Amino acid sequence: MIEKVLHRGNMLKAFQHVLANKGSAGVDGMRVEQLAQHLKENRDAIATSICNGRYLPHPILGVEIPKSNGKKRLLGVPTVTDRVLQQAVNQVLSPLFELEFKERSYGFRPNRNAHQALQQAHRYIHEGYQHIVDIDLANFFDEVNHCLLLQLLYRKVKCPLTLRLIRKWLRAPILIKGRLVKRRKGVPQGSPLSPLLSNVLLHELDKELERQGLRYVRYADDFSVYTNSEDTARKVGNALFLFLRNRLKLPINREKSGIRRPVGFQMLGYGFVPTYRKGDKGKYQLVVAKKGWDRLKQKLKDITRKTTPCSFEERVQQLKEAQRGWVHYFRLANIQGKLKEADSWIRNRLRHCIWHDWKRPERKRKNLIRLGVPKGQAYAWSRTRKGGWAVAQSPMLITTVTVKRLAKRGYESLLDYYREVAPQLNEPLYARPACTVV
Repeated sequence: MIEKVLHRGNMLKAFQHVLANKGSAGVDGMRVEQLAQHLKENRDAIATSICNGRYLPHPILGVEIPKSNGKKRLLGVPTVTDRVLQQAVNQVLSPLFELEFKERSYGFRPNRNAHQALQQAHRYIHEGYQHIVDIDLANFFDEVNHCLLLQLLYRKVKCPLTLRLIRKWLRAPILIKGRLVKRRKGVPQGSPLSPLLSNVLLHELDKELERQGLRYVRYADDFSVYTNSEDTARKVGNALFLFLRNRLKLPINREKSGIRRPVGFQMLGYGFVPTYRKGDKGKYQLVVAKKGWDRLKQKLKDITRKTTPCSFEERVQQLKEAQRGWVHYFRLANIQGKLKEADSWIRNRLRHCIWHDWKRPERKRKNLIRLGVPKGQAYAWSRTRKGGWAVAQSPMLITTVTVKRLAKRGYESLLDYYREVAPQLNEPLYARPACTVV
């Protein structure tokens, strides 16, 4: 198998993948842009050391990123050389394991995504399985047992050199705030191989769920089981707790785990609320969870802050990128009413930025006249004592800095993009006041 990993075609594909993903440098400081020259000069030496079993990976760079709950998540950033090698191994191993992975596993797999997982959960709920066992694994990527994982890999991977290479990556120390820390468990988030390794371990969970004939949905380490009674849900939850603890050596976050009804259940940033359309009793529609709205508002607020030093065109471009990514992910939800409100708020924020950029009263007067305001009125508004936010919401700027004029400068509304992508849904959304937030 190691010959397939080190094959020129496979390595070239891995290099192109790492180059496209960009990413930051590891502990050696080598950037992705320097990778081509480094591989050109050292490819043969690296391949020889791997084949001789003497290749030693660099330590992993630990980077802390903030989570939505105020805590921090530790990411492990391998060097660009190790990222290429891990991607090469991933490309060889993935087809072997993909044949065995289950239908209801949607995370980090080809032609599968979070939307499919949500739609499957939606179908289970509509079929009457509304007692949901929601289990949250505590720090899953930090708790993976290396011995158990390597045993599972050995069932399909008989090449000792490939297994030795994976073991060295798993055991590579992590550099946290200038200090090297040994690792005896866990798969570092941020490496190209970690999604596959997590699926290999949790495939054992999928097999247990299917052996019991349960309806479930799993997206990476987020999974839920759907039952038709509370008693059944409790029995299933207790059995899964024991299986995860005893067989997979994985702890459960008891605070975030439990038995839910659809109204109190959140999955991958979405929530579920009942529909009120006649004949749809027991049906639920997807909405955006409160955290999703809060993250969007904070991101848009940062971009449209008047003191941010950037041109209006740059600001609009950043807005477009942030809005498109968010709407594309949450396009399954019924959110037209909330998007309309958000668009109005964003336009007022942009008007506030424009008013702030005009700065001097004389410049404000001249610009208002150019926009069609009578001279006397323009003079009065240019000398107003009102604050910038009050002026941005006033009829003066709303009727002059119009939506049409903003669109000419590149502005795109959330609602317009939502209407563009929402018809691509595979199943209809149920009607309900769209401003609902869970």
